[in-house]
Amino acid sequence: MKKIVLSIVALGATTALMAAVNAGACTGCHGADWSKAALGKSKNVAEMSKADIAAALVGYKDGSYGGPMKGLMKGQVDKYSKEELEAFAQTIGK
Repeated sequence: MKKIVLSIVALGATTALMAAVNAGACTGCHGADWSKAALGKSKNVAEMSKADIAAALVGYKDGSYGGPMKGLMKGQVDKYSKEELEAFAQTIGK
């Protein structure tokens, strides 16, 4: 019973973190199915692994990741915590 309760609590926390990220802001550039190269410059997010997406989002936030869209993406992810970005990454990619 204790495992079930802990699983439910963990799932609820993860769901809350995922809900914190506004995916609509992302899909405007990356496409509803994540397969669009944003402004013709980004990687195809749909082809990235969940771990790579998490690393990219967190890297944009801390300034350790990015190419030509680094400045734009930093502004998009700065409002989210590392945990929110990592949870969101688990909802997209391979």
